[in-house]
Amino acid sequence: MITLETIRKDMEVRLNLDKEIKSVEVHADTLDEALADAAVQLNTKVSNLEYEVIEKGFEGFFGLASKPWTIVVYQNLETISKIAKEKDKVLMGDSDIDDEELNTDKDGEYFIRHFGNDILIKVNLPIGNGKNINHKDIISELNRPDTKNFDDKKIKHYAENGTGGVYEIVGSYTRTPANDAIFVIDIAKDEMKATCTINAPSLGGADVSPEMIINSLKNQGVVAGISNEKIDALIDNPVYNVPTVVAEAVLPVDGRDAYIAYNFETDRSKIRAKEAANGQVNFKELNLIQNVVEGQPLAQKMLPERGRSGKTLFGRYLEAKNGRDINLPLGKNVTVDTDGRTILAAVNGQVLLINDKINVEPIMEVDGVNIKTGNITFLGTVIVKGNVEDGFDIKASGNIEINGAVGKSRLESDGDIIVSQGVMGRDEGEIICGGTLWAKFIQNTKVTVQENVIVTDSIMNSDVSAQKRIILQGKRAQITGGHLFATETVLAKNIGSVGGGTETVIEVGYDPKAKHRLSELLEMQSNNLKELEELELNIQTLENQKKIRKTLPKDKDDNLRKFLSRKDEIISENENFNAEIQSIQAHLRELKNIGKIYASGTVYAGVKIYVRDEKDEVRADVKSVTFYYDNGFVRRGKYEQPEFDDIKGPDGYSTN
Repeated sequence: MITLETIRKDMEVRLNLDKEIKSVEVHADTLDEALADAAVQLNTKVSNLEYEVIEKGFEGFFGLASKPWTIVVYQNLETISKIAKEKDKVLMGDSDIDDEELNTDKDGEYFIRHFGNDILIKVNLPIGNGKNINHKDIISELNRPDTKNFDDKKIKHYAENGTGGVYEIVGSYTRTPANDAIFVIDIAKDEMKATCTINAPSLGGADVSPEMIINSLKNQGVVAGISNEKIDALIDNPVYNVPTVVAEAVLPVDGRDAYIAYNFETDRSKIRAKEAANGQVNFKELNLIQNVVEGQPLAQKMLPERGRSGKTLFGRYLEAKNGRDINLPLGKNVTVDTDGRTILAAVNGQVLLINDKINVEPIMEVDGVNIKTGNITFLGTVIVKGNVEDGFDIKASGNIEINGAVGKSRLESDGDIIVSQGVMGRDEGEIICGGTLWAKFIQNTKVTVQENVIVTDSIMNSDVSAQKRIILQGKRAQITGGHLFATETVLAKNIGSVGGGTETVIEVGYDPKAKHRLSELLEMQSNNLKELEELELNIQTLENQKKIRKTLPKDKDDNLRKFLSRKDEIISENENFNAEIQSIQAHLRELKNIGKIYASGTVYAGVKIYVRDEKDEVRADVKSVTFYYDNGFVRRGKYEQPEFDDIKGPDGYSTN
């Protein structure tokens, strides 16, 4: 039910909000400029403003006969309400704006003022554990000779509940106008500051009210910069006979210059080694390379901001500088997005800031790979002028070119790998190559190559797998020990060793990756069959017990369900294995290139030759020979020098 009291309270709230509304009259060439200027004066956002057009502006013709806009701008009620609520929160100790204020205890305070013929009080409630206000203290202070009357109930109510930051009438007094406080407004010559100097009132005299100061400022021509906060603070805690600032010019704010926001670390000294989960630092993972991919945003230009002009107290404009624009720092292999200010990588590689320009380098050059560089992971080609030391790895999306030697390391490349001085893996080194591997020699290393392996000296005690060919052509061209796979061809001068001290196995005529996968599948299928036999035995035992007893203990019943579930899984897995095995076997049977092994020198006794799964174990040294497949057997023919016209190698490496 709506009562008179409800309406009165609503009207009080509305009145308080109306009192908080601040308005300014603004003149500007455009409506947007006028609103921006008003936002500065009212210290708020343009979106929080409402306005009335006093006089509509006109652009004129070619700048002639133009007329500025004149509008009155004020904050909307919703914004005022939000501000009032925040003030109430602060007074009630509920604001989360400033944690320091929340943690500060503050006693309640009250102010007694004589405005006109009335006695008014303002009460701020305590904060935190601050002391409450005793209304008797207020009454005691009001008991003075010039007081006519006051309302005890109102005073007690306001002492307990506060006045909401405003002065409320609680009584009247006998006023003697001659004893009123006197104030003087002084405005600086540069129109930047106005001060108010107050002489204290005598008994029976009225205090200076905020409205009196504001009206005096406006009467003297002040139209901007009036500070209600400063005026209220002066009224609450007056400092007599001392000039106090009550209005200040709205200072211009220069616009921020344009700048570049980088998406990568531009200060390489801040790049740190990778830290493991246990907190230990892996000094092989130094993270010195900042890889980027084509199309990746590298940086963005933040546009310059327009300056916000100021105003003197009398409304004279104070010019502000607009922010300066800058050019995009475009270097090599970068491009600009459609927005005109986002810099993108044009290629894969590492992003670098060189001479204040952004570059993407698709090729990385280092003197060597060691403790100084750490492991290298790079989206491009890596060129190493020296050696790759033991324990350090290289991973590249392009080629890897090494002018020195490679130790007990791992090389992985989507392109070719070139090693000028050879590889000494010490049984732990590994090379994975998406193209062709070129090397002087390979020792005790596992090698997997998608195309060709081309060596000028020797391959010793290594597992080498090539999807196409393994070619050794040099003065030695020796294969000694290890296991070599190639789909098409293996070519060397000598294969094996005198006396057959180390086992040498050469296989051609099939896809080595498919062959390896076939071996894995057959082994997994064999393991599954063994497990299936054990499961069948356990299931049969438990089911027999269930037939005899009709029920099983819970643990055995659970085991039976697990065994049955696992049996279904194995059957399903074996079906998948069988399908993949049949597919691989069909692929191996359909290979058009049956494979050949060429040896221009000697194939020593003990070497095992496989061509399309058919075996030929060399029992006596054989010279100048070609091994090939014919009607289910491995045949030996006269050595023929093969031609490899499709292989074009880097400088210093040849297949002929």
